Amino acid sequence: MKTFTARRRAAVIGVGLAAALVPAAAHAATIIRFDYDASGSTYIAKTKSTIALGPTTLVTNLDVDTGDFTGHLPLPGTTTEFKAVGFAPVKADVDFDEAAPVTGHINLAGDIASVSGTATYYVKLSNIKIFGFPTYTGASCRTKVPVSIPVATEPGVGFDLIAGGRLKGTYSIGEFENCGQNTWLINQLVPGPDNTVDIQATNGRVVG
Repeated sequence: MKTFTARRRAAVIGVGLAAALVPAAAHAATIIRFDYDASGSTYIAKTKSTIALGPTTLVTNLDVDTGDFTGHLPLPGTTTEFKAVGFAPVKADVDFDEAAPVTGHINLAGDIASVSGTATYYVKLSNIKIFGFPTYTGASCRTKVPVSIPVATEPGVGFDLIAGGRLKGTYSIGEFENCGQNTWLINQLVPGPDNTVDIQATNGRVVG
């Protein structure tokens, strides 16, 4: 705990020194950019499958006066495999198209810094194969509305501005559209609640 606190205080002091170099008249708020290496996974409850996320870069623009931040978590394309109706092997490409910036808050008060945030994506499916045979889905098969994915540090587990930390959450996936003849099938197989996400952010650094 002492090591964690010392690191976080050092980071905050570093941010403060950087902020002191910015003329007050030039900025209404003191915004410092922190970038993190990020990777993890998401578990889709309906298909009982795990999808790898990343590696990627989490970009955050932190208002050091309020603890609020905005940012971006671009996710590279990935794949999913699962069994439909318990036996039919399905494989598909998955893309998470960012629909809005990441927003959140970090509480730097106390011994443990807690983080909460929300990322928002359209979930897109393509190149769907059943029993190894391609099926037509078109180029615009995605969720009708963006999927909101809230994440946070676990109770009693902190987030270090430099070392990073673990962020977990639970979310729902809504219905898909523009998937050709597969629209009805996808909406039977994929949408639903209780999906989970687990992201590890590491190697924090001040940029700019």
